[in-house]
Amino acid sequence: MDKAVDQSQAPWGDHARATAVARRRVFYIPGYDPFPARRYRELYRREGRDQARISGYGLTQHPPRAADRFGWEVTGDIDGQTTRARIEVLGWSDIVQGSMQTGVLATYWQMLRTARVYFGSGAFWRLARLRKGPAVASLYPVGILLGQLVVAVVAGGLIGWIIAALLALGLGDSLAFDVARAAAGGLAGLCCAALILRRFQAADHRILAYYLMHDYAFTASRNGANPPELEARMAQFATIIGDALQEDSVDEVLVVGHSSGAHIAVSVLSDLIRAGRVRARGPVLSLLTLGQVVPMVSFLPGARRLRADLAFLSTQDAIAWVDVSAPGDGCAFALCDPVAVSGMAGPGKRWPLVVSAAFTQTLSPQRWKELRWQFFRLHFQYLSAFDQPGDYDYFQITAGPMTLAARYAGRPPSKTRVERAASGYTST
Repeated sequence: MDKAVDQSQAPWGDHARATAVARRRVFYIPGYDPFPARRYRELYRREGRDQARISGYGLTQHPPRAADRFGWEVTGDIDGQTTRARIEVLGWSDIVQGSMQTGVLATYWQMLRTARVYFGSGAFWRLARLRKGPAVASLYPVGILLGQLVVAVVAGGLIGWIIAALLALGLGDSLAFDVARAAAGGLAGLCCAALILRRFQAADHRILAYYLMHDYAFTASRNGANPPELEARMAQFATIIGDALQEDSVDEVLVVGHSSGAHIAVSVLSDLIRAGRVRARGPVLSLLTLGQVVPMVSFLPGARRLRADLAFLSTQDAIAWVDVSAPGDGCAFALCDPVAVSGMAGPGKRWPLVVSAAFTQTLSPQRWKELRWQFFRLHFQYLSAFDQPGDYDYFQITAGPMTLAARYAGRPPSKTRVERAASGYTST
């Protein structure tokens, strides 16, 4: 049952002590995205400009100082205060690109293997009962790829039959000729089918069936465990964030995990806290997860590392964790407490605070009408401007004068959040 949380019961602990931010380090961890980090710089520039105009504050973006890693700087003039933020994208797009370098037949093999993992473990049915939107989204590439295969087979069969029939007009009637016609027709049909499937793959930037299939296959490749190359990259992320936590001039270190970047952020910060790299008198450490898809991983049998990290991070005083999603985002497990639904909520659970971006209220009716069926675009709305922003404003959170804890202090969790344990696997 949902319970209202008054300020005395809010889980902020010592994080409420530091409310003002003059300097901030922001680390953005993207989801499964093959595109380079500069797309996020341009997105921030464009949408930040719009949000500043709508909300009436100042936001100025600057080139980065450091040349070794990708990022940018921004100055926020909000509520009469000036805040400087250095924003850095912790990218793993090269790993994503590598996982997508498969041919047509390999992708169909991935589809079969991924289906076996999700259906064989029972995870798919539990995920579908939790939220129908992401379950439907996971079936989308399967349906599209199977449909493309049917089209290719039918077209190839028709071409093969036509070729065989034409050859029959000019050849004699003997067993040898019949075999030759069948072989020629079969070869022509296979070539036609292969060509059609290759054309479908080449046009995938429009329908994203191959992209989504690679995404789910990447998660399922080790039954929910992180591949070694991703673990190595996460260790690098931990080092970078840990170094920022040692800077005395920084007031807040904010980590933003979007989509599948949310579960990466959970594990990275768990490692940092366990390693003792969060100083009691150092910068405030905050975690903002957006449009998370944690259950797609944590519900799999091999996700022991993630489940342990969820249980650990949910009890920590050293961090403030806010999870933002919206029912209008059909690609996310909207308002599902990632710790609770994964069966990792213990008696000491404090995090995350689950709140809604409420697209139907924070976007104008006209804008909502335009975006309602653009599912992939809505999945990135958390990083974009809102016509009628509520207490969620990505640009005030990343470039404004308040810590994440101060901004949401006293804020009750969403009344429609889901906290029912739904995973069939809870081993760590």
